[in-house]
Amino acid sequence: MPQERLTFLADPQMEGARLVMGLSGWMDGGEVSTGLIRTLRRKLRAKPLAEMDSEDFYILNFPGSMEISSLFRPHVKIADGMVTVFEPPSNTFYYSQAGNVVLFSGKEPNLKWSEYCGSIFEVCTRFDVSVVYFVGSVAGLVPHTREPRLFSSVSDESLKPALEKMGIRFSNYEGPGSIVTYLTRLASNRGVKLATLIAEIPAYVQGRNHRCIEAVARRLAGILNIQINLDDLRMLGDKVEAKLDEIVERNEELAQRIHELEHDYDNDVFDTQMGDLKAWLEQQGIRLD
Repeated sequence: MPQERLTFLADPQMEGARLVMGLSGWMDGGEVSTGLIRTLRRKLRAKPLAEMDSEDFYILNFPGSMEISSLFRPHVKIADGMVTVFEPPSNTFYYSQAGNVVLFSGKEPNLKWSEYCGSIFEVCTRFDVSVVYFVGSVAGLVPHTREPRLFSSVSDESLKPALEKMGIRFSNYEGPGSIVTYLTRLASNRGVKLATLIAEIPAYVQGRNHRCIEAVARRLAGILNIQINLDDLRMLGDKVEAKLDEIVERNEELAQRIHELEHDYDNDVFDTQMGDLKAWLEQQGIRLD
Protein backbone atom coordinates (compact mmCIF):
# COMPACT_ATOMS: atom_id res chain seq x y z
CA MET A 1 0.00 0.00 0.00
CA PRO A 2 1.23 3.56 -0.73
CA GLN A 3 1.13 4.63 2.94
CA GLU A 4 3.56 1.85 3.84
CA ARG A 5 6.17 3.58 1.71
CA LEU A 6 5.88 6.79 3.72
CA THR A 7 7.66 7.64 6.94
CA PHE A 8 6.02 10.67 8.54
CA LEU A 9 8.34 13.04 10.39
CA ALA A 10 5.72 15.56 11.54
CA ASP A 11 1.95 15.82 11.86
CA PRO A 12 0.93 19.46 11.34
CA GLN A 13 -2.72 20.43 11.18
CA MET A 14 -3.38 21.90 7.72
CA GLU A 15 -6.56 22.88 5.91
CA GLY A 16 -6.94 23.45 2.18
CA ALA A 17 -3.18 23.22 1.72
CA ARG A 18 -1.37 23.47 -1.62
CA LEU A 19 1.36 21.05 -2.70
CA VAL A 20 4.19 22.27 -4.93
CA MET A 21 6.34 19.56 -6.45
CA GLY A 22 9.60 19.46 -8.37
CA LEU A 23 11.38 16.48 -9.88
CA SER A 24 14.88 15.96 -11.15
CA GLY A 25 14.95 14.28 -14.53
CA TRP A 26 13.36 15.04 -17.86
CA MET A 27 11.77 18.41 -17.08
CA ASP A 28 14.46 19.95 -14.88
CA GLY A 29 16.45 21.93 -17.43
CA GLY A 30 18.29 24.82 -15.79
CA GLU A 31 17.37 23.18 -12.47
CA VAL A 32 14.10 25.11 -12.61
CA SER A 33 12.09 22.28 -11.06
CA THR A 34 14.47 21.29 -8.26
CA GLY A 35 15.79 24.84 -7.85
CA LEU A 36 12.28 26.19 -7.30
CA ILE A 37 11.67 23.72 -4.47
CA ARG A 38 15.02 24.59 -2.87
CA THR A 39 14.09 28.27 -3.08
CA LEU A 40 10.69 27.77 -1.48
CA ARG A 41 12.11 25.55 1.24
CA ARG A 42 14.54 28.29 2.17
CA LYS A 43 12.19 31.26 1.82
CA LEU A 44 9.31 29.60 3.68
CA ARG A 45 11.58 27.89 6.24
CA ALA A 46 9.86 24.62 5.44
CA LYS A 47 10.40 21.65 7.75
CA PRO A 48 10.63 17.93 6.90
CA LEU A 49 7.21 16.29 6.71
CA ALA A 50 7.66 12.80 5.25
CA GLU A 51 10.08 10.58 3.37
CA MET A 52 9.18 8.05 0.69
CA ASP A 53 10.81 4.61 0.54
CA SER A 54 12.14 4.92 -3.00
CA GLU A 55 14.24 1.80 -3.59
CA ASP A 56 11.81 0.05 -5.97
CA PHE A 57 11.18 3.05 -8.21
CA TYR A 58 14.54 3.28 -9.97
CA ILE A 59 16.84 1.45 -12.37
CA LEU A 60 20.30 2.19 -11.04
CA ASN A 61 22.42 0.05 -13.37
CA PHE A 62 21.03 1.08 -16.75
CA PRO A 63 23.33 -0.27 -19.49
CA GLY A 64 24.90 1.91 -22.16
CA SER A 65 27.41 4.69 -22.57
CA MET A 66 28.70 6.64 -19.58
CA GLU A 67 26.68 9.66 -20.71
CA ILE A 68 23.44 7.66 -20.61
CA SER A 69 24.09 5.42 -17.61
CA SER A 70 25.22 8.38 -15.49
CA LEU A 71 21.65 9.70 -15.61
CA PHE A 72 20.48 6.64 -13.67
CA ARG A 73 23.30 5.87 -11.23
CA PRO A 74 23.59 7.35 -7.70
CA HIS A 75 25.87 10.33 -7.18
CA VAL A 76 29.03 9.41 -5.26
CA LYS A 77 32.21 11.13 -4.09
CA ILE A 78 35.51 9.44 -3.28
CA ALA A 79 38.24 11.42 -1.50
CA ASP A 80 41.73 9.98 -1.00
CA GLY A 81 40.40 6.49 -1.67
CA MET A 82 37.50 6.77 0.80
CA VAL A 83 33.83 6.86 -0.21
CA THR A 84 32.58 10.07 1.42
CA VAL A 85 29.27 10.54 -0.42
CA PHE A 86 26.75 8.01 -1.74
CA GLU A 87 23.42 9.60 -2.66
CA PRO A 88 20.66 7.23 -3.81
CA PRO A 89 17.46 8.77 -5.23
CA SER A 90 15.35 10.44 -2.55
CA ASN A 91 11.79 11.73 -2.38
CA THR A 92 11.01 14.04 0.53
CA PHE A 93 8.05 16.19 1.59
CA TYR A 94 8.35 19.45 3.56
CA TYR A 95 5.74 21.78 4.99
CA SER A 96 5.20 25.43 5.86
CA GLN A 97 2.16 26.15 7.98
CA ALA A 98 2.66 29.89 7.54
CA GLY A 99 2.35 29.50 3.78
CA ASN A 100 -0.16 26.63 4.04
CA VAL A 101 2.09 24.80 1.60
CA VAL A 102 3.51 21.29 1.29
CA LEU A 103 6.64 20.94 -0.85
CA PHE A 104 7.80 17.77 -2.57
CA SER A 105 11.31 17.28 -3.90
CA GLY A 106 11.90 14.02 -5.75
CA LYS A 107 13.33 12.22 -8.72
CA GLU A 108 11.21 11.10 -11.65
CA PRO A 109 10.68 7.34 -11.17
CA ASN A 110 11.59 4.71 -13.75
CA LEU A 111 9.23 2.05 -12.38
CA LYS A 112 5.89 1.60 -10.56
CA TRP A 113 4.36 4.92 -11.46
CA SER A 114 1.03 4.05 -9.85
CA GLU A 115 2.63 3.36 -6.45
CA TYR A 116 4.73 6.50 -6.66
CA CYS A 117 1.67 8.61 -7.40
CA GLY A 118 -0.25 6.76 -4.70
CA SER A 119 2.23 7.97 -2.10
CA ILE A 120 1.86 11.57 -3.29
CA PHE A 121 -1.93 11.34 -3.08
CA GLU A 122 -1.68 9.76 0.38
CA VAL A 123 0.15 12.88 1.60
CA CYS A 124 -2.51 15.04 -0.08
CA THR A 125 -5.29 13.20 1.75
CA ARG A 126 -3.56 13.23 5.13
CA PHE A 127 -2.77 16.96 5.07
CA ASP A 128 -5.89 18.19 3.26
CA VAL A 129 -4.13 19.27 0.08
CA SER A 130 -6.68 20.52 -2.43
CA VAL A 131 -4.43 21.65 -5.29
CA VAL A 132 -1.09 20.36 -6.60
CA TYR A 133 1.28 22.44 -8.73
CA PHE A 134 4.15 20.82 -10.60
CA VAL A 135 6.90 23.15 -11.78
CA GLY A 136 9.24 22.09 -14.57
CA SER A 137 11.04 23.30 -17.67
CA VAL A 138 11.97 22.33 -21.21
CA ALA A 139 14.75 23.70 -23.41
CA GLY A 140 13.57 25.62 -26.44
CA LEU A 141 14.25 28.44 -28.87
CA VAL A 142 13.95 31.25 -26.32
CA PRO A 143 16.39 34.17 -25.87
CA HIS A 144 18.16 34.58 -22.51
CA THR A 145 17.33 38.30 -22.64
CA ARG A 146 13.62 37.68 -22.11
CA GLU A 147 11.54 36.09 -19.38
CA PRO A 148 10.64 32.47 -20.06
CA ARG A 149 7.21 31.69 -21.38
CA LEU A 150 5.17 29.49 -19.04
CA PHE A 151 2.76 26.84 -20.26
CA SER A 152 0.31 24.73 -18.31
CA SER A 153 -1.87 21.66 -18.47
CA VAL A 154 -4.58 21.15 -15.86
CA SER A 155 -6.78 18.43 -14.46
CA ASP A 156 -9.68 20.82 -13.94
CA GLU A 157 -10.90 23.77 -16.04
CA SER A 158 -11.54 25.81 -12.88
CA LEU A 159 -7.77 26.26 -12.44
CA LYS A 160 -7.35 28.14 -15.70
CA PRO A 161 -8.46 31.69 -14.73
CA ALA A 162 -5.86 32.09 -11.96
CA LEU A 163 -3.14 30.84 -14.31
CA GLU A 164 -4.24 33.14 -17.12
CA LYS A 165 -3.98 36.15 -14.80
CA MET A 166 -0.28 35.33 -14.39
CA GLY A 167 0.27 35.27 -18.14
CA ILE A 168 0.50 31.48 -18.30
CA ARG A 169 -0.61 29.87 -21.54
CA PHE A 170 -2.05 26.41 -22.09
CA SER A 171 -0.13 23.60 -23.72
CA ASN A 172 -0.74 21.88 -27.02
CA TYR A 173 1.50 18.83 -27.14
CA GLU A 174 1.66 15.30 -28.49
CA GLY A 175 4.59 12.99 -27.81
CA PRO A 176 6.30 11.06 -25.00
CA GLY A 177 4.59 11.49 -21.64
CA SER A 178 5.98 11.91 -18.15
CA ILE A 179 4.99 10.85 -14.65
CA VAL A 180 3.46 14.32 -14.25
CA THR A 181 1.00 13.78 -17.10
CA TYR A 182 0.05 10.47 -15.54
CA LEU A 183 -0.39 12.20 -12.16
CA THR A 184 -2.59 14.84 -13.80
CA ARG A 185 -4.87 12.19 -15.28
CA LEU A 186 -5.26 10.51 -11.88
CA ALA A 187 -5.84 13.69 -9.87
CA SER A 188 -9.57 14.14 -10.46
CA ASN A 189 -10.34 10.62 -9.28
CA ARG A 190 -8.40 11.32 -6.07
CA GLY A 191 -10.28 14.53 -5.26
CA VAL A 192 -7.31 16.78 -6.02
CA LYS A 193 -6.85 19.45 -8.68
CA LEU A 194 -3.49 19.60 -10.45
CA ALA A 195 -1.80 22.15 -12.69
CA THR A 196 1.63 22.12 -14.30
CA LEU A 197 3.77 25.22 -14.77
CA ILE A 198 6.35 24.50 -17.45
CA ALA A 199 8.92 27.17 -18.32
CA GLU A 200 10.44 27.24 -21.80
CA ILE A 201 14.07 28.13 -21.18
CA PRO A 202 17.03 28.98 -23.48
CA ALA A 203 18.54 25.78 -24.87
CA TYR A 204 21.97 27.36 -25.19
CA VAL A 205 22.30 28.33 -21.50
CA GLN A 206 23.87 25.58 -19.42
CA GLY A 207 23.71 25.11 -15.64
CA ARG A 208 21.30 26.54 -13.09
CA ASN A 209 19.12 29.26 -14.60
CA HIS A 210 18.49 31.73 -11.76
CA ARG A 211 16.46 34.09 -13.94
CA CYS A 212 14.01 31.37 -14.91
CA ILE A 213 13.74 30.07 -11.34
CA GLU A 214 12.96 33.61 -10.16
CA ALA A 215 10.38 34.15 -12.90
CA VAL A 216 8.56 30.92 -12.05
CA ALA A 217 8.78 31.52 -8.29
CA ARG A 218 7.32 35.01 -8.69
CA ARG A 219 4.31 33.78 -10.62
CA LEU A 220 3.75 30.81 -8.35
CA ALA A 221 3.87 33.10 -5.31
CA GLY A 222 1.14 35.17 -6.93
CA ILE A 223 -1.01 32.10 -7.53
CA LEU A 224 -0.48 30.87 -3.95
CA ASN A 225 -0.89 34.39 -2.50
CA ILE A 226 2.33 34.14 -0.48
CA GLN A 227 4.96 36.82 0.08
CA ILE A 228 8.59 35.88 -0.63
CA ASN A 229 11.59 38.07 -1.36
CA LEU A 230 13.30 37.04 -4.59
CA ASP A 231 15.89 39.83 -4.85
CA ASP A 232 18.78 37.40 -4.42
CA LEU A 233 17.68 35.28 -7.38
CA ARG A 234 17.07 38.41 -9.46
CA MET A 235 20.60 39.66 -8.77
CA LEU A 236 22.13 36.30 -9.67
CA GLY A 237 20.09 36.22 -12.87
CA ASP A 238 21.30 39.71 -13.82
CA LYS A 239 24.93 38.69 -13.29
CA VAL A 240 24.58 35.60 -15.45
CA GLU A 241 22.82 37.59 -18.18
CA ALA A 242 25.62 40.17 -18.19
CA LYS A 243 28.21 37.41 -18.65
CA LEU A 244 26.17 35.84 -21.44
CA ASP A 245 25.89 39.22 -23.16
CA GLU A 246 29.69 39.52 -23.14
CA ILE A 247 30.04 36.08 -24.73
CA VAL A 248 27.40 36.85 -27.35
CA GLU A 249 29.08 40.14 -28.30
CA ARG A 250 32.30 38.27 -29.12
CA ASN A 251 30.53 35.85 -31.48
CA GLU A 252 28.91 37.63 -34.41
CA GLU A 253 27.03 34.58 -35.65
CA LEU A 254 25.66 33.77 -32.21
CA ALA A 255 24.63 37.41 -31.74
CA GLN A 256 22.65 37.25 -34.97
CA ARG A 257 20.94 34.05 -33.85
CA ILE A 258 19.98 35.63 -30.52
CA HIS A 259 18.52 38.65 -32.33
CA GLU A 260 16.40 36.25 -34.39
CA LEU A 261 15.13 34.62 -31.20
CA GLU A 262 14.33 38.04 -29.69
CA HIS A 263 12.43 39.09 -32.81
CA ASP A 264 10.32 35.93 -32.77
CA TYR A 265 9.73 36.14 -29.01
CA ASP A 266 8.63 39.80 -29.19
CA ASN A 267 6.29 39.01 -32.07
CA ASP A 268 4.81 35.95 -30.34
CA VAL A 269 6.17 33.51 -32.90
CA PHE A 270 5.93 29.95 -31.57
CA ASP A 271 7.46 28.05 -34.49
CA THR A 272 9.80 25.80 -32.52
CA GLN A 273 10.81 23.98 -35.71
CA MET A 274 12.68 26.99 -37.19
CA GLY A 275 14.83 24.65 -39.26
CA ASP A 276 18.03 26.68 -39.84
CA LEU A 277 18.37 27.94 -36.28
CA LYS A 278 17.55 24.58 -34.75
CA ALA A 279 20.11 22.85 -36.98
CA TRP A 280 22.74 25.46 -36.10
CA LEU A 281 22.21 25.03 -32.36
CA GLU A 282 22.40 21.26 -32.66
CA GLN A 283 25.66 21.60 -34.62
CA GLN A 284 26.99 23.51 -31.62
CA GLY A 285 26.08 20.54 -29.40
CA ILE A 286 23.02 22.31 -27.92
CA ARG A 287 20.11 19.97 -27.22
CA LEU A 288 16.52 20.99 -27.87
CA ASP A 289 13.66 19.25 -26.01
